[in-house]
Amino acid sequence: MSDIKRIVLDVLKPHHPGIVELSQHLSVLEGVSGVNITIIEVDQDTETVKITVEGNAIIFEDVENSISEAGAVIHSVDSVSTGKRLVEEVETSQDR
Repeated sequence: MSDIKRIVLDVLKPHHPGIVELSQHLSVLEGVSGVNITIIEVDQDTETVKITVEGNAIIFEDVENSISEAGAVIHSVDSVSTGKRLVEEVETSQDR
């Protein structure tokens, strides 16, 4: 099976932990070399965030467990990159 190099997740999380703490928690997982979290929407009790995780061999179950331990829920896997190297995404007319 091919290693996961990048995964983009749509996540619903409580306000605490904050995105700094959550990103630091995810960044120390085995196979992860970087994490980006962007807040998309804020409600009274929750935040919708986009989480991008990159690395050489991301273990999805570890990412999923860490997010769950933070009290958050993965709504969807929006993008995944696997293989020997990352393939850069091409911007489409829908992205503009």
